[in-house]
Amino acid sequence: MKQQQHVVLRLEGMSCEHCARGIEQLLRGAQGINEVEVSYAEALCRCSFDPSQTDAKTITARIEAGGSYRVREIKTAEELSRRSNQSFDLIIIGGGSAAFSAAIKAESLGLRTLMVNAGLPWGGCCVNVGCIPSKHLIRAAENMYRSAHSSFSAIKPRGAELDFASLIRDNKELVTELRKKKYLDVVKDFFHLSRISGWAEFEDEHSIRVDGKAVYSAKKILIATGSSTRIPAIEGLETIDYLTHISLFELKEKPPSLTILGAGYIGLELAQAYSRLGVKVRIMQFRDRVLRKQTPDISALIVNQLKDEGIELFPGLQAFRFEQKGETVVIHARQANGSVVQLEEKGKIVLATGTQANTSRLGLERIGLQLNDKGQIVTNEYLQTNLPHIYAAGDVTNTPAYVYTAAHEGKTAVENAFAQAKKKVDYSALPWVIFTDPQIAGVGIDEEQAAALNLPFEVSKLSLEEVPRALTAHDTRGFIKLIRNPETDRLLGARLVAPEGGELITLLSMAIKHEIPVKELAESIYPYLTLSEGIKLTAIAFGKDISKLSCCAS
Repeated sequence: MKQQQHVVLRLEGMSCEHCARGIEQLLRGAQGINEVEVSYAEALCRCSFDPSQTDAKTITARIEAGGSYRVREIKTAEELSRRSNQSFDLIIIGGGSAAFSAAIKAESLGLRTLMVNAGLPWGGCCVNVGCIPSKHLIRAAENMYRSAHSSFSAIKPRGAELDFASLIRDNKELVTELRKKKYLDVVKDFFHLSRISGWAEFEDEHSIRVDGKAVYSAKKILIATGSSTRIPAIEGLETIDYLTHISLFELKEKPPSLTILGAGYIGLELAQAYSRLGVKVRIMQFRDRVLRKQTPDISALIVNQLKDEGIELFPGLQAFRFEQKGETVVIHARQANGSVVQLEEKGKIVLATGTQANTSRLGLERIGLQLNDKGQIVTNEYLQTNLPHIYAAGDVTNTPAYVYTAAHEGKTAVENAFAQAKKKVDYSALPWVIFTDPQIAGVGIDEEQAAALNLPFEVSKLSLEEVPRALTAHDTRGFIKLIRNPETDRLLGARLVAPEGGELITLLSMAIKHEIPVKELAESIYPYLTLSEGIKLTAIAFGKDISKLSCCAS
């Protein structure tokens, strides 16, 4: 009776089903090989052979001879069978927007997928502690503010009562509802998806160990672990009960006051919201102005608004020590001129000091995955890491940190990994919004960036005092600014500071993406008494004095 052994080889280098068929053809008919089956989806080659005529080493050499493929692992059929329930086409590490978007695309491709999540609940930052709860709170705070402030002198608002505990309870209920509806319910019937909770750590380039126990392997892996608050190294910080923009939403009682460290968009959004809810707020900013990534005219306008609402700002002030004295935290800080001051906080300290990629617990050093100097995973334009079968998406990478970009990247990574899509992420027309009041929105580059790139540019900037909609609403806070290339009449970028300005920015994003001339923005028809008409007027102002035009004229 002919002897027969079975072996399973894990392959690397296949890019399609055609590769699998080529390897089968290469092995069939070779001396001693009885049967061969190659699966592209599993990246496996199953062979039965006569051990008196050949062996696994010889079969491996035959596969690798052409240089296109590599045998990563050799297992007996019995060994692989024991591990089959722990082997997948794709492992997704993370449970946020990028991860769910990737899982949805993977399901459509029929990929056996494992999603592993730890830290935040399923749904990640946006639904649990980011976009949803913060914007819910911001809108509630705006309602509270409008109840006591009117742009119309004829209206005398009387204010409103706040049930802070109910507001936070409503916030949590909304988060729970949307986590279920927009995340968990979406994937609950997926046939090919498995989900487990636990901390994933790389065992080798193709395998992870979850919570130090079970090992799972996959042909390809996507890291989508997001980011978390960067905790600065300040003496005494560990001894005080500080909050982050995440734990702030866990407060069940309204604090009497907040000192917020950081004057980026997170710090400003939170400061204005809590101030409008009746909390005394001050902002400590290490830099000389808020929103350092924006042009000074934007910073100045939003600072005036915050000050008008009673928010204190301390520019150029850096905390170097915290000291707990009874119920009070003493903040020791250094001013730009080197002098030292002390501030007392009887409420809460909130860290809005930026974010850092969640990579420290992944064991990346074990597999040699490359990080940049900020600790973010380095990817190429296809979202591949320096290990071609490992991809990364979302806040864990050095790409714009928005929930919608993370979702786009998660889907794109899976398409590139398994459908050979070769799709690049292009954010040249990416719209973004800061949800202060007035809102700050942008797309493309501003005038300072255009100058740094040595691009020809000119700017048209229009105060909302020139926009009929803003005049009739008695709310002219802000401006619209367009930056164009005068040689091509193409829009390079736009910045808007306006109530609900975020609702306008997609129009300008589309103009950049589809290279619509500014002349067409000026000549298009806009409904009268809408804020969008301000875009038309700003475009016209590149060549005309709009103060000399009648309403609706161009």
